[in-house]
Amino acid sequence: MHTPDLSTAKWFKSSRSTNNGDCVECAVLPGHVAVRDSKDPSGPALVFTTAQWATFVVSRRR
Repeated sequence: MHTPDLSTAKWFKSSRSTNNGDCVECAVLPGHVAVRDSKDPSGPALVFTTAQWATFVVSRRR
């Protein structure tokens, strides 16, 4: 699997995030979504295909 280049990713937090420091950030990339810990922006990121991310989001709404 090809890992997308995250060096130019535009990271964002959910509008529902609070300022307590326990947040994740997401970046939408061509064909992928990346997720990282907002407390460690230079740390590792998980990368999902858009199909995997959609499955996760739909399953969280149930």
